[in-house]
Amino acid sequence: MEEEGGSLPAKKDFSAWYNDILWRAEVMDVRYPVKGLYVWYPHGFALRRAVYQSLRDLLDVDHQEALFPLLIPKTEFMKEAEHIKGFEEEVYWVTHGGLTELDIPLALRPTSETAIYPMYALWVRSHADLPMKLYQIVNTFRYETKHTRPLIRLREITSFKEAHTVHATWEDAERQVEAAVVLYRAFYNQLCVPVIVSRRPDWDKFPGADYTIATDTVMPDGRTLQIGTVHHLGDHFSKTFDITYEDQDGDQQYAYQACYGISERSIAAIISIHGDDRGLVLPPDVAPVQVVIVPIIIGKRGEEVLLHAAACEEELKQAGFRVRTDSRSLRPGAKYYHWEMRGVPLRIEIGPRDIDAGSVVSVTRLGEKNPMARAGLAGSVVRMLDRFAATLRARAEERMKESITRVTSMDEAVSAIASGIAVVQWCGAPECAEEVERIVDASILGTDVRSPYISDTGGPCIVCGKEGKPAILGRSY
Repeated sequence: MEEEGGSLPAKKDFSAWYNDILWRAEVMDVRYPVKGLYVWYPHGFALRRAVYQSLRDLLDVDHQEALFPLLIPKTEFMKEAEHIKGFEEEVYWVTHGGLTELDIPLALRPTSETAIYPMYALWVRSHADLPMKLYQIVNTFRYETKHTRPLIRLREITSFKEAHTVHATWEDAERQVEAAVVLYRAFYNQLCVPVIVSRRPDWDKFPGADYTIATDTVMPDGRTLQIGTVHHLGDHFSKTFDITYEDQDGDQQYAYQACYGISERSIAAIISIHGDDRGLVLPPDVAPVQVVIVPIIIGKRGEEVLLHAAACEEELKQAGFRVRTDSRSLRPGAKYYHWEMRGVPLRIEIGPRDIDAGSVVSVTRLGEKNPMARAGLAGSVVRMLDRFAATLRARAEERMKESITRVTSMDEAVSAIASGIAVVQWCGAPECAEEVERIVDASILGTDVRSPYISDTGGPCIVCGKEGKPAILGRSY
């Protein structure tokens, strides 16, 4: 790949910018010869690994990681009618093993409830086994018929984190739903991605769930992106798969369940919300390379500069940073272009004058340039990256705030939807939602909205005038 020449489209043309940045920044190659399947470049995969390690660290506090099979027998898959109806048009089926037709077709998992819950029926025996909290990070397959888009709408979701928990009571499962919401907020705070949490309307909840809580963010083009869901499953699946436990009185009881998922849409959000016209801008916690050191070779002191660069690299690695020294035979400008495109949060430049002055030059990915003392370098880098993350978070939150408009009329809603989301008052009646969606050409995304940018003040429904409560209205990917 060329290091210079050819710039990104301006981010204001978001679709073109997004498509270009994936290959220019070496995140994903879209040229795989199956629609909706893509290939991770090493740099993109390193970003994926860092993001999901962050998620694992949060989950591993009180969850355990497991791994269940990709193939699900049709006999198990078809047991839960409401669940199946939600996925029946999206399932890939394996019908042959070699040239032999299978007695029972096998589904490639679109999601894993029907793969995991037959095993839970074997594993859960007593109230002492509860709560059970397992998760896995796997690929899932859905025959997506809409316009596919890398990391956003796929036929193979390569990085689906799904947690599945089992509890003694409905209330225990509800508490787990709330704990999952807190966990997701912490995860996206590390990614400096602002979110809106809301309860999906009943017609948009997960098939087979009592209710669904969703986490959304707003993309640069004003569309919303669902980047996390939490589902209270009640006892629907436990009755289907006979997941029971013996309570303290010796009686058999059906268990209650929750499940919650995050996909590589989390990475799409990082790319889209933070990136700029020069490439990726990555939060320090998940950047594959947090610091790049660029030696400035001038005159006869090249070897001395390289030795100082190596010493800086070793010090920062010992302090736990992911560091690279770029000693390639390229002009400094080409190196700057390379690492800026790939989103490295901090660049350190070292030349002969810096050695003489006992300093280095630090440049953040947002262009803040300052001299930095060579002594105590690791501590200075910690503070610099902390400030950088805080700046990313603050500017993303400001953009989120600007994208939200409270409206009281359909005309205002139409105008607001053009650049973000509208907050309307809705009475909860499906017919009023249908009328809003028909006129505005957008969807009621959720109620019981949890966001510092949206108050919970009620008011008259935008359609019928009856008492309503805030609902978010937007166009989604």
